[in-house]
Amino acid sequence: MAYTETTSQSWFGRMGNAFKSLVAALVLFAGGTWLLYYNEGRSVATADAISEAQRAAVAMPDVEKINPEFEGKMVHAIGFADTKDILTDSFSGFTTTAINLKRQVEYYQWVESSKSETKQKLGGGTETVTTYTYAERWASNPVDSSRFRDPAYAGRNSAPITVPAETAYAQNVSFGAYRLPPFVVQSISGETPSTVNLAPDDIDALNERLFPDTYGRANVHVQGNIIYLGPTPTSPRNGDVRITYTEVKPADISILAKVLKDTFEEFRASNNNTFSRVSMGNVGMENMFGDAFSANATLTWILRAVGTVVIVIALAMFMSPLSVLASVIPFLGSIVGAGTGLVAVLLGLAWSFFIIAISWLRFRPLLGGGLLVLSVALLVLLFISRKKKSA
Repeated sequence: MAYTETTSQSWFGRMGNAFKSLVAALVLFAGGTWLLYYNEGRSVATADAISEAQRAAVAMPDVEKINPEFEGKMVHAIGFADTKDILTDSFSGFTTTAINLKRQVEYYQWVESSKSETKQKLGGGTETVTTYTYAERWASNPVDSSRFRDPAYAGRNSAPITVPAETAYAQNVSFGAYRLPPFVVQSISGETPSTVNLAPDDIDALNERLFPDTYGRANVHVQGNIIYLGPTPTSPRNGDVRITYTEVKPADISILAKVLKDTFEEFRASNNNTFSRVSMGNVGMENMFGDAFSANATLTWILRAVGTVVIVIALAMFMSPLSVLASVIPFLGSIVGAGTGLVAVLLGLAWSFFIIAISWLRFRPLLGGGLLVLSVALLVLLFISRKKKSA
């Protein structure tokens, strides 16, 4: 069953909220502008560091013995990341030999979803109808049901047992004759399901510790890489907990890093940026550097898009009083709202391009200057062509 709430807001209330949002709009506009400027500098600095590391990099063909020839050099190396460390899950006590052991936790809970529809009324007010629906499903954290809008579902969730998510890393990971530092160990991927190797006595001890009031019932179930806390895994009930384990086993890796005695450190470029990279399997030096440049470019475009969207939202908030003012007549308010939205998009794009161009003048002076000269030339040509047509 769905639960609905209907709320109304007067024209004066909407106008007051629109003016109150101007401060938030100013903060968003400044934040989006700073993000665009910062991103261009970050992108250039990162690309320069990668290029410097690429020029300095040499191939280290053999990692099976310490070679003083490579001390202090930026190297590309391929080898087997191995460990004998036994990792122990702090919750259940089961053990495995792996580079890392990850514990993910889910809770079976009632979850609230909402959908709102707002209609403008004659006189500038609005009426909003919000529909709330509820469903039980697995969630990554216990859900506070005391905040549910429907009284029939408020307070229905239970979470008698909470288990924190956790990732344990091996402290001793070898790479031939070398040791891998934490920043490399934590970059090794390739998760596979763990085998939860709990003996019957261990499961019984967990039952007694976690469910003392119902001890004797089978409330702890082990299924492959899952520990299920609840009476019936095939029929979950509210408050049940599902713990999933994955691990990274020893594997072949390729690294770009600087040799430091019998281990590695990140390469520090002349601009003080650091660089290193880890790839799974046998990956060539050029491909690894190419992937690094691609990752930097992708992040640059993502942050450009985020900054531009933030600026557009801020400008739309700046102009929101206009659409509220015109909404005394709903049809007119919709037209003004659409118009201010379009203006916000165009102005946001123009401002974003301007900030990026200014950033390029600071961080990429040759390219930025060239683009600026080209823009001025296009404006001059446009002015001259119009003048000739007029003549």
